[in-house]
Amino acid sequence: MNLRETARRHRVLLISGLSMGLAGAAAKLAQPWMLGRLIEAVALDEPVAWPITFIVVFFLADAALSAGHAYAIGRAGENIVHDARRVLGGRLLRSQIPHFSRLEHGDVFARTVSDTSIAGLVIAQAMAQMVSSVLMVAGGIVLMARLDWQLLLTTVGCLGLASGGALLLARQVRIAALRNRERVGAFGSGLQRVLGALTTVKASRAEERETQELARLADRARRSGIRVAGLGSLLTPAMNVGTQLSLAVVISWGMARVATGSLPAADLTAFVMYLFYLVTPLVLLFLSIGQIQQGRAAVQRVTELGTIPQEEEEGEEPEEEEGAELPRQRREREPAAEPAPAAPAVRFENVSFSYHGNAPVLRDVSFTLPRRGLTAIVGASGAGKTTTFQLIERFYRPDSGTIRVAGHDTAALRLAELRSLVGYVEQDTPLLRGTIRENLTYANPGAGEADIARALRLASLEGFVAELPDGLDTELGERGAGLSGGQRQRLAIARTLLQRPEVILLDEVTAHLDSDTEAALRDAMTEAARECAVLAIAHRLSTIVRADRIIVMEEGRVRTVGTHRELIESDEVYRRLAGQQFAAEEAPV
Repeated sequence: MNLRETARRHRVLLISGLSMGLAGAAAKLAQPWMLGRLIEAVALDEPVAWPITFIVVFFLADAALSAGHAYAIGRAGENIVHDARRVLGGRLLRSQIPHFSRLEHGDVFARTVSDTSIAGLVIAQAMAQMVSSVLMVAGGIVLMARLDWQLLLTTVGCLGLASGGALLLARQVRIAALRNRERVGAFGSGLQRVLGALTTVKASRAEERETQELARLADRARRSGIRVAGLGSLLTPAMNVGTQLSLAVVISWGMARVATGSLPAADLTAFVMYLFYLVTPLVLLFLSIGQIQQGRAAVQRVTELGTIPQEEEEGEEPEEEEGAELPRQRREREPAAEPAPAAPAVRFENVSFSYHGNAPVLRDVSFTLPRRGLTAIVGASGAGKTTTFQLIERFYRPDSGTIRVAGHDTAALRLAELRSLVGYVEQDTPLLRGTIRENLTYANPGAGEADIARALRLASLEGFVAELPDGLDTELGERGAGLSGGQRQRLAIARTLLQRPEVILLDEVTAHLDSDTEAALRDAMTEAARECAVLAIAHRLSTIVRADRIIVMEEGRVRTVGTHRELIESDEVYRRLAGQQFAAEEAPV
């Protein structure tokens, strides 16, 4: 994401606001000059109507143009912040899982919310203020030179020393601001870390320890913020010292020259007014420089986050599979790919994969998944079961080999097409804050009432929802708070069924359920398997036994495939795994 490109889209507002600011500066610069002419007219007993008229016109123009400048620049700044957040949010949602998982989520939140505000302020308001302030200062110096170059040299000498110190301070402000933004992000990450595991914190009696850690992170952010505030607070006094010193010298020396007749009183009055008029632009100029130095840190952090690699860049075409019947015209017309006739739901062909170039997790894996029925994947921890699911969803890409879903090479499908064919129910079953209806229709917002009722029936949730006072409009808390574990699992399955996928992936959904809830969930899985392929990572023997086919994985390879009865008789590893599960389920409580 390029913030300059974002700002360029609002150049009309920016240019309009900047033009009004420059015109307002010109009107302000004309006021002392006309006031000097008014004093001359009074001294020479000439008519004063025109000088007074011009002064009033310039005052009113200055007020109107300043208001228009502030509105246009403020609106442009808010538009830039809006666009930055919209683009950044979209890129985060479409980012590659391996890269997103390395980020601290609290820092991501800080960059997306607060850093974008600071960046917008810098690009619009601070930059525009700096330009108009530069014009005011430059124009004032030119007009002061026309009045008296000797007084001007004295003024520039005093202000130059103060400006040099202010520039050095501004550089330190930028360094301190970058450190402050990083520490604010670290505090956000620490807060999100404990709030995401609040019950664990309480159960571990770790409230005091975590409170102290949050206090430590907050104190680091506070101290870095104080440093920014301290350095920033020196900018205005540094300029005020130079301005006050030059004002004292100009008035003292100027009055002495007026007394000797070498400088007209009208010129001294205009010169002093220009000097007063320079105070605010100079202070604003260096405040703008300070804001820009602080904002550069925010711009840098926003830009860094905006470069996160995407699953699919805009306009990127997927790899074309030779012989595949996926013409571009159909892809543009329809979001979902049509399953190839008689093709298996999923086919792995010599697939290998490793995380970040480390030791292989999958090695030459090959298997097929029928279009209907329940298939279980079993194996010890680290055998590659969850990785298999993530490759089907294309959260990761295989190092070698081919994965086909509904007859199509997943590398040749757009992600929207692929994920319309695959439904994924995770082990921890994340639900979103909102109503049951909103969670249920999340993957298919346009689902009709008949389809919703069918999904609830297949997931064995029809009776439960009917008993709720608000039914489908019942509000849920964070991550589905208000539902039991089994209800969350079944709601996730119903959500997936409403999507009408070709294959449903169930990642250990019965791992932490009681026997009654597991039985209801098994019934839901059986119903789903009559309509599409269901591939389940399973540890419970009761789930494994009901599977139509079982894939046994060992050390990243498919060891064997068969039914429970066949594998008990023929495979030593499966017999051991099944024996362990039988012993665990039969153990007395």
